[in-house]
Amino acid sequence: MDKQTVLKIWPEIEWIKDEELRQKTLDCWAYAIEQSPLSPEDLERIPFSLLIQDCDVSFMTHKRTAVQLAVEMAKIMEKNFGKDAPIDWDVLIAGAILIDVGKMLEYEMRDGKLVTARAGALVRHPFSGIALAHRFGLPDDVLHIIGTHSKEGDLGKRTIESIIVHHADFVSFEPFKEATRLK
Repeated sequence: MDKQTVLKIWPEIEWIKDEELRQKTLDCWAYAIEQSPLSPEDLERIPFSLLIQDCDVSFMTHKRTAVQLAVEMAKIMEKNFGKDAPIDWDVLIAGAILIDVGKMLEYEMRDGKLVTARAGALVRHPFSGIALAHRFGLPDDVLHIIGTHSKEGDLGKRTIESIIVHHADFVSFEPFKEATRLK
């Protein structure tokens, strides 16, 4: 996978200051797309969730919004709490970018429609995402964010970065889920 193509859909990767972490995050996404039946163009078109009927918000719009929300939330926390809530910015950003990388293996197109692949029915994206990220040597703190960003993480403790990313992800998910319920 051409890494410039990945950077085109994920310009937030450039926000990661640590060169090695930035490269590993980029490599992980490039590899995941290579292994996926989905193309970068598909990510701009497919709905971000199969849990919301008639969802018009694209995968990338949701993902980039979650990353941007996480960063803005962390800025406010850092401003108001200072050293009482230390944030590892590179871990936060890399983790937010990678939380749904496992969906590249979870989803497939069938008859022109996005569906859950058999692999995705067996192993949800937090787990496949951890496996993909581990393959590229991403740090445990990033793996932790990937693994705890969704309901699978509700049984354990979360780091500050994971708490922020978890809530940013749900803030960019729940309004659409709730709105469909309230219609």
